[in-house]
Amino acid sequence: MERTSSIRRRAMARQHKAEVMIAGEQLRLRLHDGKLIKDRRYHLRTYPNCFVAQELIDWLVSHKEAPDRGTAMCLMQHLMDHDIVHHVCDKRPVFKDAKLLYRFRKDDGTFPFNTEVKIFMRGQQLYEHLIGDKNSVLQLREEHGVAYQRSFPGCQLIDWLLQNGEAESRRRGIELCRALQEHGIIQHVAKKHEFFDSGLLYQFCINFRRRRRLSELLNESKQDNGEGVAASTPEENHPDSPFILRKSQPQESNSAFQSVGSSTDMKQLTPGRRGSLNSLKLHADGFPSLVQLSSTSVAKCNPKSVIGRIFSCEELLAPGAPFIKRVLTVIGDALGWGFVIRGMAPCYVQAVDPGSPAAAAGVRVRQFVCQVNGQCVLYLDYKTVTRLVMTGSRTVVLEVLEPLE
Repeated sequence: MERTSSIRRRAMARQHKAEVMIAGEQLRLRLHDGKLIKDRRYHLRTYPNCFVAQELIDWLVSHKEAPDRGTAMCLMQHLMDHDIVHHVCDKRPVFKDAKLLYRFRKDDGTFPFNTEVKIFMRGQQLYEHLIGDKNSVLQLREEHGVAYQRSFPGCQLIDWLLQNGEAESRRRGIELCRALQEHGIIQHVAKKHEFFDSGLLYQFCINFRRRRRLSELLNESKQDNGEGVAASTPEENHPDSPFILRKSQPQESNSAFQSVGSSTDMKQLTPGRRGSLNSLKLHADGFPSLVQLSSTSVAKCNPKSVIGRIFSCEELLAPGAPFIKRVLTVIGDALGWGFVIRGMAPCYVQAVDPGSPAAAAGVRVRQFVCQVNGQCVLYLDYKTVTRLVMTGSRTVVLEVLEPLE
């Protein structure tokens, strides 16, 4: 029992480190897109692919990644402590809010590709391969009356590894899976067994495609005391949903999603996370049922419909209906499109990430989705419409009906 607990604590700590690496990589790509990372000259010397600390702090605060400069510095120090970022001359172990040059280790080839990182990258590669497989072994499965997302029997994963040339033998496949389990990438659904080539159910603990908010890193590191990083159970989240809307403490105002309730007031659901709209399964209502508020408290988060009343397709298309038709082109980025749809026909926009491609294209809550890439979807439910978006190109042309104000 003590050995199992020790393994679990190590797995949780490694899982947190994996989350830091993913968050750091997502930040690096965003900074490159925003041209904050570039070649800079200082004292007659050119430093390639670096950023100015002071400019980055400004960016983090203005993009709501941190509520203030102090928190932003703590976030960057956290990335430095995990060897994601370093001073260009490695002279300063502390991140300072000053005109100093720092660089991502991945941009200068100094990132430490040790065994731990290699296993993490192998897990990410397998996850992407499995997610993209039409007949993926990652499915919604039940055990003892409990449903588990992205779960798979151990023997089926070993079969898949052999069929796809990911393992030379079943013994090698078991060794790989146990290494993934030790590093917090997969786990037994009830956290009771190590990996076996059997019918026991396992699942991925990490959704590699989910957009991370940097503030999560500090919250998780604070929970990383003697018991390891607090981890939610499979029932407490739904990481494969294209979006996770989470309630948080009232003082956190850096919402990633905005949604409108039945009243006219705008409500913020924090900290929301924009995904890549590549979900395999969704809950019946399109949202996760439970979210983690802290290490000791869990609350339901199932946002109410933003639509005051249900409209039929005939009402929407009726002459003189109080709606205006708009055609919107949403070009998805590496993190996805940034909007949530809901409804059983017609579908409507339930929530939008303010900083997403969808928001930039004019997607708004309460819009009804009529067409996706020229195909009429007015009579389809949200699951079917979601699949149409998922299986299409990154550029999605939406025809929507927007209520007249």
